[in-house]
Amino acid sequence: MPKRLQLAAGDQSWTAEVSADRIVFGPGDPPVVVARAGDRLEVTVGTETFRGNAVVVGDLVWVSVEGEVFAIRVTHGSRRADPSTRDHDAFTPPMSATVVRIAVQPGDAVRDGDVLISLEAMKMELPIRAPRDGVVRAIHCQPGDLVHPDQVLLDLD
Repeated sequence: MPKRLQLAAGDQSWTAEVSADRIVFGPGDPPVVVARAGDRLEVTVGTETFRGNAVVVGDLVWVSVEGEVFAIRVTHGSRRADPSTRDHDAFTPPMSATVVRIAVQPGDAVRDGDVLISLEAMKMELPIRAPRDGVVRAIHCQPGDLVHPDQVLLDLD
């Protein structure tokens, strides 16, 4: 029996029916079907098929499809994530990775969605994006650092 989840990324939300080997996202016409084998994905939208990878860390699913990386938060029911955990989750790497580039400095004003730090892991670039508008208060890494899940990379006011 498929499990039904509510997913959110930014201001968008979807329902997902998850079974052992595939996920069907809605609403949508045509629906998006994701077949999975371990961390490998095959995404089908209508007649188009894309390939990628996914890594799950807590309630975040990091998805890389044809060079684009997305972070999708899994929520349960209509409960909204606590904003304080949203910042913590947004500023931690999804897996052990190397800091490739830091695009901001303390004191910089940033907008929701701006790339703040670029990481590299498993030959994928993982952008760390601002979850909201704010000002960078501190940066806790530098290019070349190996960073790990639950390590906060920066602070945003």
